[in-house]
Amino acid sequence: MNSQYTLLQLILARLREFYREPEVIFWVYGFPVLLAVGLGIAFWNRAPEPPVVDVQEEPGLEKAAATLLEKLQKEKDRIQAELQPPEACQKRYRTGKTALYVIPTGKGYTYVYDPTRQESILARSRVDDVVLRYAAGIKEDKGAGSESAGGEETRHWTAGKATWQTTDSFTNEPGNRYIDFLLPGLMGMNLMGGGFWGVGFVLVDMRVRKLLKRLLATPMRRDSFLMSILGSRMLFMLPEMLILVLLGRFVFDVPVLGNILTLTLVILIGAMAFSGMGLLIACRASKTETISGLMNLAMLPQWLLSGIFFSSKRFPDFMQPFIQALPLTQLNDALREVMLEGASLLTVGWRLTILAAWGLISFVLALKWFRWQ
Repeated sequence: MNSQYTLLQLILARLREFYREPEVIFWVYGFPVLLAVGLGIAFWNRAPEPPVVDVQEEPGLEKAAATLLEKLQKEKDRIQAELQPPEACQKRYRTGKTALYVIPTGKGYTYVYDPTRQESILARSRVDDVVLRYAAGIKEDKGAGSESAGGEETRHWTAGKATWQTTDSFTNEPGNRYIDFLLPGLMGMNLMGGGFWGVGFVLVDMRVRKLLKRLLATPMRRDSFLMSILGSRMLFMLPEMLILVLLGRFVFDVPVLGNILTLTLVILIGAMAFSGMGLLIACRASKTETISGLMNLAMLPQWLLSGIFFSSKRFPDFMQPFIQALPLTQLNDALREVMLEGASLLTVGWRLTILAAWGLISFVLALKWFRWQ
């Protein structure tokens, strides 16, 4: 047999294997396109979001705070500014809601920010630009030099005989770093993946290997079997989440400000929601190729839209109702609110209600449509 003919037939056989597997075609061609489209919508042709800054209320310096706030609010395309009491300024900054807050002093202003955060550096530059423009004619006093002590750097500005100080107060508090944002997103992603792959794929694999057909011959109720699948997933999930929380806390200093029981409840309800969805997807699938495609179809929008690696707020407003309806969006937001903001069970209760609805409806439908073979 001609070697070239043999080679050609082997290549054709490989191509037939490829196009007969829809999930392979999806991952090779469809997934990169969808990923590019999703990220393109989030980041394409959009200017950086204006940094959010707070002006701190100071007794006796109300006029200085109000004047600065008025000037900053005129720059709404470049800066978003609010007037807040000291406790609110610190909390909003610690939880990443603001990039910087400004404290009026008798001689000028103090900028409190993290020099390792790009948005904080941008906010500091824009606020300082506004301060210097409205105090026209003020120039830096090079002769006075600069002072650095205790994480602060003070510069002197003069206008005639007057002296103006801007003080940089550096801080690096856990709670507003990227790792603090990322870890709850990774926890949510693992809960979703575990519910789909650890429940849905396992169930279809048992059906393919004829194990479900054998269980059908036993005096076992359908709901008992499905609940056992969910229960075993819960047991595997708890050590996984514990490892991630401990890793974040003791290696990366990611805070857990909320109640541990509230955090545990959020994790459990999130795990049950995705396990129920995994059951629903797998209740009638008879091939591993089919369940793989269905799970990818269900997970891909949530990977892109639900705020795992970057905020879901980056997507346009018309997409937000759909994004907020996704279970992973509610789980990620609930995890971040409890861990980083110390939110109570009542505060995240409506998010847990949405998650519980996804899980309950999915389980009821899976119970109704489930087939053994």
